Amino acid sequence: MKTLSSIFDSRRTWAWPYVLFLVLFVLLPLLLIFVYAFTDPQGHFTLKNFVTFATKSEAVNTFIYSIAVALITTIICLVLGYPAAYIMATAELKTPAVMAMLFILPMWINFLLRTIATVELFNMFGIPLGEGALLYGMCYDFLPFMIYPIYNTLQKMDRSLIEAAHDLGANRIEVLTKVILPLSVPGIYSGIIMVFMPTVSTFAIAELLTRNKITLFGSLIQRAFGEGGLQMWNYGAALSLIMLLIIGLTSFFGNSEDNETQAGLL
Repeated sequence: MKTLSSIFDSRRTWAWPYVLFLVLFVLLPLLLIFVYAFTDPQGHFTLKNFVTFATKSEAVNTFIYSIAVALITTIICLVLGYPAAYIMATAELKTPAVMAMLFILPMWINFLLRTIATVELFNMFGIPLGEGALLYGMCYDFLPFMIYPIYNTLQKMDRSLIEAAHDLGANRIEVLTKVILPLSVPGIYSGIIMVFMPTVSTFAIAELLTRNKITLFGSLIQRAFGEGGLQMWNYGAALSLIMLLIIGLTSFFGNSEDNETQAGLL
């Protein structure tokens, strides 16, 4: 009994389920993507998959267009999300709880169902589906991921800094731009990453809100794995690896900027 108790009391024992999960569902899939990306259907090493991507203008243009859509969506979410997060963080009584509930309620429904409902709303009002509908759907689905990181950062902000700024003669605009905004930078970076990463790789929203008129990079990956058969899996893995590199670089630079900002504030 003592031996069994010592095993379950060890932190290392409880870490094994997480290690197993990481190996099976993170490391192994990434390894498979890497292997498939650098091999042909016969299993031989090749760079042909990346050459095919670089030489196909459709794939390159789709990639650039997807990055642009993700950037525009992220900017719109930031412009709309920061004021909402600021109001939630500075309001009193029940206002933050009510606003948080309003943003959370739509997320209780699967995003595909929300997107289909959005399509029906556009059809009901006779609004054509296209780029405008795509950006609207992207912002509708990912806006909460911008609001909550900023809200959490603003909520934990030391209020005495704001009071000190007012005591030193700063007006509201100066307090916002020189105190509140710099202190909320970590939340802004987190929100940007949380919106940009899923937006740049999505495909279902684009297919539904544009009737397949607009193709994003995620759609190319989905078609390579879903419609191209086993012969296209290697090309799809190469596209996935390119997307992973872009997302990884975004996260890396975001974390670097976050650390520099926190060091500067300290």
